[in-house]
Amino acid sequence: MTTLKLTINTYNKKDRISPEIYGSFSEHLGRCIYDGIYVGEDSNIPNTNGIRNDIVEALKAINLPVLRWPGGCFADEYHWRNGIGDKNKRKKNVNTHWGGVVEDNSFGTHEFMQLCEMIGCQPYIAGNLGSGTVQEMSEWIEYITATDLSSTVEERIANGRKEPWKLKYFGIGNENWACGGNMRPEFYADQYRRYATYCRNYGANRLYKIACGPNSDDYNWTD
Repeated sequence: MTTLKLTINTYNKKDRISPEIYGSFSEHLGRCIYDGIYVGEDSNIPNTNGIRNDIVEALKAINLPVLRWPGGCFADEYHWRNGIGDKNKRKKNVNTHWGGVVEDNSFGTHEFMQLCEMIGCQPYIAGNLGSGTVQEMSEWIEYITATDLSSTVEERIANGRKEPWKLKYFGIGNENWACGGNMRPEFYADQYRRYATYCRNYGANRLYKIACGPNSDDYNWTD
């Protein structure tokens, strides 16, 4: 019988696998957000500010490195100001991509950022390039990361968050070849450059401004 011996040299490290490739994705689709991650403060399911404790513990257990939100196709119809402030006064809208259900926007920016803090993962926000404005995207980043007392920062403080959050990953649109606007690659490239210009770095925060890629092997999007 031949005996084989395997030797693993832990000191001869050549490559490092980035933990970000094991990140996950959350979208307002089915019960991913409502009932899945978020049940509201009055639920009999154990929760912290409406966020399910069992979900947090499960995601902590797998050392989730990064979590993306709010989509998906939903991202390019999501208007972030609908999801801040008094939950009883937040604007309701129809989720036209997934089921035509009414979104009450009780899970918004503050709730998502708190979820990431509870898990201990990096937040990744997908911005609305499809139906949103440059100003809307720019002010969302300011709301999350800025320190100087602009009107936008004062609004964040009034909504319960004095210190800015850290935000590393920000997507400039989503699936813009289809549900994100049915854009030609040349048009999207110009839009990306325009929107990304106003995605500012505030204080010590540094953004990775992520462009939308192609659909499968549509190489026209990567020429």
